[in-house]
Amino acid sequence: MTTTLITNIGELTTNVATPSDACGTLSDAAVLIDDADIAWIGAAAEAPEAEDVVDAAGRAVIPGFVDSHTHLVFGGDRADEFEARMTGTPYAAGGIRRTVGATRAASDDELRARLATLVAELHAQGTTTFEIKTGYGLTVADEERMARIAAEVTPEVTFLGAHVVPAEYADRREQYVDLVTGEMLRACAPHSRWVDVFCERGAFSLDESRRILEAGIAEGLLARVHGNQLGHGDGVSLAVSVAAASVDHCTYLSDADVAALAGSDTVATLLPGVEFSTRQPYPDARRLIDAGVTVALASDCNPGSSFTSSMPLMIALAVREMGMTPAEAVWAATAGGARALRRDDVGHLSPGARADIVLLAAPTRVHLAYRPGVPLVSRVWRGGIAL
Repeated sequence: MTTTLITNIGELTTNVATPSDACGTLSDAAVLIDDADIAWIGAAAEAPEAEDVVDAAGRAVIPGFVDSHTHLVFGGDRADEFEARMTGTPYAAGGIRRTVGATRAASDDELRARLATLVAELHAQGTTTFEIKTGYGLTVADEERMARIAAEVTPEVTFLGAHVVPAEYADRREQYVDLVTGEMLRACAPHSRWVDVFCERGAFSLDESRRILEAGIAEGLLARVHGNQLGHGDGVSLAVSVAAASVDHCTYLSDADVAALAGSDTVATLLPGVEFSTRQPYPDARRLIDAGVTVALASDCNPGSSFTSSMPLMIALAVREMGMTPAEAVWAATAGGARALRRDDVGHLSPGARADIVLLAAPTRVHLAYRPGVPLVSRVWRGGIAL
């Protein structure tokens, strides 16, 4: 066991809320890491001794980002689709099937190599906790290996056999739902914590989605939902009715959807990288926050609709395009993501929390939105280990 003191922190975002500050901001602060956890936080002038000392030189420190929605295990590339969208071709969920074909054709080693590259990107940009979904295999064997490979790098694995109906089942939807809720679920559940479904036109209906989620819950998994991305639909109401931890996208919401979320524990996870990449309208985060809904930000890193692993970019987009303040966006990218994963050990900095810490090359967290595209992550600790 070793101790590390990060001291002379100009602005420390703890996310331990006070009546006047949800971010729990401290000035002239210090943080003591003891092995994998935070042992002490307080004024730099009162800091205890430690074996190693890191001088933050007046820069800002925030919790590690919690990216609660990614699709990091996949094969292939869809840059041509992005180029087409930039010239006017609308986004459609059918492009997922291209990645399915490439993923099925990739070896385990090829999938692991791509995954390792993306995880390194996440870490370099300050993300210390992340979720990974399956959904690009859509056979029992391919979904199982996606879940198994994802579980090698994160405990937050989501079974998403209900991403789209694969081409070979186009005329046999009911049989595919039977497969997802039966043999495929049983194969993937041992490697997964979550079950998810794409409740959307072009994907799965309300009845199909409910059946899939209920089967996953019966198998011991927790629920999440893709919903309300391409238009108004049933995703939010479904998520709230099954007490899902989060409903993700939330681009098109009715007043009833917002009210349902505000009266529930379901987090609205917003994915602005998708709107950036697809030229769809951005979700209205201001409307959700003002209604009392818990909001998270995530990257939705995937090869089709949001091929970015940058949580700082999500913060900048949320501030510029979605009505969030910089403080709200940083909270949503850290504590909000932790709530979407039902984790109380990450997303905040306090004694007993996991020592997931980001030192910025900037004096305040505001700079994450103020200086978009600039690599402001200076150092990262994950579980007390410098990455």
